[in-house]
Amino acid sequence: MIKSNDFVEYLDSKFGTLEVSADQVGITAIRFVDDQVKLPNKSVFTQQAVAQLDEYFAGKRTHFNLSLNPKGTDFQHQVWRQLVTIGYGKTCSYAAIAKAINNPKAVRAVGAANGRNPLTIVVPCHRVIGSNGKLTGYAWGTSIKAGLLELEKSVV
Repeated sequence: MIKSNDFVEYLDSKFGTLEVSADQVGITAIRFVDDQVKLPNKSVFTQQAVAQLDEYFAGKRTHFNLSLNPKGTDFQHQVWRQLVTIGYGKTCSYAAIAKAINNPKAVRAVGAANGRNPLTIVVPCHRVIGSNGKLTGYAWGTSIKAGLLELEKSVV
C-alpha cells in the first residue's frame, strides 16, 4: 500500500535544494532541505512540480498549475488559498490577508498559518511582509525570501 508522501523528488536551485513530496492526490510539501535524505521516487505530480519550479527559477513561469494536497487545519487552508491570490512580483501584509479572509483581528494567526505553509514558493508565503513594508520571518530565512522577491521583480 502506498502511504502519504511516498513520492519524492529533488530540485537544485540557486537558493538551495528543494524537496518535493506527493501522495496519490497531489503535492503535499515543497521545502528547502540541506541534504537529500530520501531516495527519489518520482510521480507525475513531483515531475510536474519540479518542471514548473525550474521554469519559475528561470524566470519563465509566473503561475503554477499543480494538483496540491497540503495537510492543515481549515483556517490554515483558508490562509493558504488567500496567499495564492497575491500576484507574482507583488507583496501583501499579514493584516491585509486577515482582512481578506474576513477576520481582521487574526493577524497573528495568519502569521502562524503562513509560517506553517508546507508548499513554499507554489503557495507564495514569501510574498507576505510586515505592515511597515519590511521583510519579516520566513521559514527558510529572510535572505531566501528577499532573493525570491528580487527574482520575481526582475521578471516583472
